[in-house]
Amino acid sequence: MGKPQKNAISPSRDEDYPEWYQAVIKASDMAERAPVRGCMVIKPWGYALWENIVARMDRLFKATGVKNAYFPLFIPVSFLEKEAEHVDGFAKECAVVTHHRLEQGPGGGLVPGGPLTEPLVVRPTSETIIGDSFSKWVSSYRDLPLLINQWANVVRWEMRTRIFLRTSEFLWQEGHTAHATDTEAIERTKMMLKVYTRMVQDDLAMPVIEGSKTAAERFPGAVDTLCIEAMMQDRKALQAGTSHFLGQNFARASNIRFQTEKETEDFAWTTSWGTSTRMIGGLIMTHGDDDGVIMPPRVAPAHVVLLPIFRNPDDRQKVMDYVHGLAATLREMIYAGRELVVEVDERDIGGARGWDWIKKGIPVRVEIGPRDMAEDAVFVGRRDKSHRDKTAMKREAFVAQLPAILDDIQGRLFARACRFRDEHTRTVDDRNDFYDWFTPKNLEKPEIHGGFAMSHWCGEGACEAKIKADLNVTIRCVPLGAQKEPGACISCGKPSHTRVVYAKAY
Repeated sequence: MGKPQKNAISPSRDEDYPEWYQAVIKASDMAERAPVRGCMVIKPWGYALWENIVARMDRLFKATGVKNAYFPLFIPVSFLEKEAEHVDGFAKECAVVTHHRLEQGPGGGLVPGGPLTEPLVVRPTSETIIGDSFSKWVSSYRDLPLLINQWANVVRWEMRTRIFLRTSEFLWQEGHTAHATDTEAIERTKMMLKVYTRMVQDDLAMPVIEGSKTAAERFPGAVDTLCIEAMMQDRKALQAGTSHFLGQNFARASNIRFQTEKETEDFAWTTSWGTSTRMIGGLIMTHGDDDGVIMPPRVAPAHVVLLPIFRNPDDRQKVMDYVHGLAATLREMIYAGRELVVEVDERDIGGARGWDWIKKGIPVRVEIGPRDMAEDAVFVGRRDKSHRDKTAMKREAFVAQLPAILDDIQGRLFARACRFRDEHTRTVDDRNDFYDWFTPKNLEKPEIHGGFAMSHWCGEGACEAKIKADLNVTIRCVPLGAQKEPGACISCGKPSHTRVVYAKAY
């Protein structure tokens, strides 16, 4: 019998998925909790991943005509009050600044002084303050469309936080556009959703379902919210991006008016769309295993780590010269539109060195010792395969084949995630089966259960609310382009012509 499989992460996904997630983040050295409640410190390995995501999305945005700008972190309370549904949606999550200086208190400590005339909200989202700028920038149809994006941080005072998935402060992008017609705005809303789908599937290797949110799940103040939903390995849904058609609601609130071609006056039609560092959490939960995270090569902080191996000190210089020569060759290569990133790890820490890189999820590990060097060869391990699965390759062949190897890893990760989602997606028409599907056998410590249920919904908010109250299951989306078919609502049994995606979610 062979040795039992050794894993780097404890507990395993099956044993305790939430704790596994936290353990993976710690083991990969991606991020840690900050001293500020609900906030995180993103460490270099995690931030390099975010930078790569930003770079790829930024190029996609700009290819559609979008330009970057930056707007204030602080928003006057009166701005949020202009759009009633919007302020109601975010009021409980707002952090508010009420004073502008600190003074020495009676006990010697610092206390707030200098009350503000008007309190300022630390931006939870920027529709209102960007709308104020748009109202100054737009006066004629000739000024439209206005296509703006900003890369920024936002604050939403979450009560229950989890690194990358839900934190009080997080990084994101938010796009905001203004148009002369509703048709243009709706097309832009759909276009940006397609951009998100392309990025998440092609680069993060996360399969998604495109859909429209119900009224209960819609962005506050929006006419329509489009979204992409992905399935994590605990079979819960993760909303990976949203694109909102805002109609003229925010334009009226912010007074974004323009003179039309017919020389009449009208309010602009606006959109907003955003993604965040939540995508990193999605990447971890889509591809991670019991050895740590697995980085899709297209966004990986580094593509290859070279691990020099020598026991005799006399061999050190020869091996290091060989390793650095290989590193220099690889760094001249381009993969997926960016320079190949190569790490060289010569730390003298034994087997822990290889495990460190496995836990970090680097796509390719290369071991090089005196014997390999003598044969002009390398010993290659791939993160998408078992850590025991290593292959000897001639140096020249490895260099030539590395882009194909990285592409193969990228493709395998996506195919594996697609298979997992498909295996845990069911068409459910019986109410009892639906409730069984979403009810764990162990109520005290729920096991991984459920998935996506494609079930009928009559369109009534009361039925949606009952399912949520009974099972903590929500309608993740109404799939775009879904064929209408007759059926019965999974909650009330009334006639329905629409199947929706039900799931538990983050």
